[in-house]
Amino acid sequence: MGGRQVLAARRLLAGTLDGELPEHERVAAARSVVAELGSPERLLELIAELASGEGDPEGCARLSYRHVLGFDKLLLIDGGPRHMLRAHLWHPGAGAIGKEDIHNHRSPLASHVVRGRLAMELYDVEGGGRDGITAARYEESLKEGSADWLLEPAGPARLRLTHVGQYAAGSAYALPAHTLHRAWCDTDVPTVTLFLETGSGRRQHTDVFTAAGPHPGAVPKVPLETDDYLAALSGLAELLRSS
Repeated sequence: MGGRQVLAARRLLAGTLDGELPEHERVAAARSVVAELGSPERLLELIAELASGEGDPEGCARLSYRHVLGFDKLLLIDGGPRHMLRAHLWHPGAGAIGKEDIHNHRSPLASHVVRGRLAMELYDVEGGGRDGITAARYEESLKEGSADWLLEPAGPARLRLTHVGQYAAGSAYALPAHTLHRAWCDTDVPTVTLFLETGSGRRQHTDVFTAAGPHPGAVPKVPLETDDYLAALSGLAELLRSS
């Protein structure tokens, strides 16, 4: 289902990432895929095609929303349990609950910065040391019977900062599923990234650490309507054309 760009993206994802790969090979392969699909010209063609109604707009809209970390999360290609390709539109200074949170993911990921710039920090959990950040730990999962995030308290923790980086347009990074990190828009203009989660062996929950105070037990995930999803893709295409 889809036009020429959608079908080409699906073939690349399947040909590169399907099958059983060791995690380090999957991470490297995911990075190469987002670098190829994230070139501004190719991504613009893909998004413009999707904005015209190609692909699966109704299904992708149901899995697209404004994330609590302060960016628009637009699903482009739904590969089911194998891979999910998304465009993230980061708004300068935006954020709500969780904007300071450190977290990991359910599966390996890769991200390519198409426009703007991201800052990112990596962390380790300390084994009882006195240095680092004191944080509250949560296990995040999807609430049964809904699409909301469910946050279960898992006790206190201390974290150690291990890396600080900036990622400008044209750069990419890839991380194993358990890597603790946080990222944010590092400019006063919108940032666009192409984001890929891949791998069928997904974890049941992710780990979330916050120093910003207690979180509610559940955070609503409000999906976009199909018309709003197509309008967001059209707006993203115009943003890329103006870059």
